[in-house]
Amino acid sequence: MKKSRLPLIITISLLVFFYLPVIVLVVNSFNAAKFGSSWEGFSLIWYHKLFHHREIWAAVRNTLFIAFGATVLSVIIGTTAALALHRFQTGLQKAHYMLIYTPLVIPEILMGIGLLLFFVAIGMQLGLFTIMISHVTFCISFVAMVVLGRLQNFDYAVVEAAQDLGASWPAVAWRILIPLLSPGIVSGALLAFTLSIDDFVITFFVAGPGSTTLPLRIYSMIKHGSPPLINALSTILLLVTFVAVVISQNLMEEDET
Repeated sequence: MKKSRLPLIITISLLVFFYLPVIVLVVNSFNAAKFGSSWEGFSLIWYHKLFHHREIWAAVRNTLFIAFGATVLSVIIGTTAALALHRFQTGLQKAHYMLIYTPLVIPEILMGIGLLLFFVAIGMQLGLFTIMISHVTFCISFVAMVVLGRLQNFDYAVVEAAQDLGASWPAVAWRILIPLLSPGIVSGALLAFTLSIDDFVITFFVAGPGSTTLPLRIYSMIKHGSPPLINALSTILLLVTFVAVVISQNLMEEDET
């Protein structure tokens, strides 16, 4: 039977469709040309200028501060939510599941507007803290879903056996639950960290003076024209995101095996 080349053609077409713009961006980040309309030779000048750009580094600090804070909070709340959803099969938990799942399907612009109206209504000043809270609201759902997937194969008989032998609940959580759930927790944390770093839409609505994040800085640079620096910055951001996704994917694959 003659092998069909259709799957290969479809695969290559999809790869080109998805990654050709990214490849163009990465290649242009090493282009010595100022506007990237033509190739003027390999250069690292834009990376050199990037590392001496104070506003960008201020945005990087804000982004990392928010991402780390949002990751820690969303991991704690998301893991707790996943444990409750898996352990208790009640009507309340069905409503809880719906509330956890809803942020995954709500358009980001609606979440951004809603959070902005909420912060204004309670008189909270917009800044790093409001951005962090906003990121936690959607990162919780992703963490909970990843940990919930890990819990599908979890045997609660181990927990019950430990408690029968006299182990306290903190000891059970520290010595049994966290080690066994760690692949799912770490995967959820990396996913939350990546989502927080990349988020633009929600951050755009809830950011205040002095709280510019990296995506907002890139948007500002596009408006005021610094294409080569944007290419270099986007390449670094892409690399960080790619590494986080690969690590998360490997942990999830190990979790399944």
